[in-house]
Amino acid sequence: MFNNSSYVRHAPDTGLDLWSFAASARVAGMTVSLCVREPYRVDGDRHHRFGGVVAAPVAGVGALTPVVSTDGVIAMGGHVDERFGERLLEYLADGVAVDDAVSVLLSTDDASTRRGRQLHGVGSTASVAVTGDDCVAAAHRDGDHYTAAGTHLPSEDVLDAIVNQYTNSAFGDRPLADRLTDALSAATEIGIDSRRGADADGGTTRGVDSEGSLTVGSAAVRVVTTESTDYRRCYNDLRVDASESPVADLRTTYAAAMLGYEQMVAAYPTPADTPPDA
Repeated sequence: MFNNSSYVRHAPDTGLDLWSFAASARVAGMTVSLCVREPYRVDGDRHHRFGGVVAAPVAGVGALTPVVSTDGVIAMGGHVDERFGERLLEYLADGVAVDDAVSVLLSTDDASTRRGRQLHGVGSTASVAVTGDDCVAAAHRDGDHYTAAGTHLPSEDVLDAIVNQYTNSAFGDRPLADRLTDALSAATEIGIDSRRGADADGGTTRGVDSEGSLTVGSAAVRVVTTESTDYRRCYNDLRVDASESPVADLRTTYAAAMLGYEQMVAAYPTPADTPPDA
């Protein structure tokens, strides 16, 4: 059953559901995403890891969202503007809480643009999730240290599946990128976008359009930690930019990146080498 407070199914005349890239680097909507914050300790020092994962039925979504830094993570849907994400990270770097930063930037939008935006994410002390009234078949979840959201959803069961998969493994021993990718994979059992035909990742998409014309999608996962490391953890920043099975391919890409990381550490050891855990 849909939660009326966070689920919106409108048919606006703005063309937000066409999913075409424009010259202004906007993409009309986003399928589904998850943002998380996890505190942890290393040798008594407190650190945070911030991570985001996203899948969409268009190419190259990872170029625009999520945006992640040592201060927080934010994902965007609906009207997506690359400069908007950059400005949000600047606010976070200046010490502005993530909910205040989103509120300030939304206040600079004209009313029609604001109604078409979906923004969610977590900072070091706060979280935020906002879905504009013109976002199509949209919903969000705000769980304090995590947020999830999507547009063009077949049902809110998609977000519940992602959140449940993540929370069951939250603060676990496996790297966060691994656990985020698992959470995204849980959505494919339901179908992550109501505009696609037969779901290429194996889901049973409901409410699809009759032509199923959106067959190429993309997915991305990105994790940043406040901990200094000797090696760049290459498995923490991965994208599948154009694929008919982007979520499955992101899982395969993660496995290959982890193997490459382990081979690199084995070939070029340092005294500070530790197993991947962030």
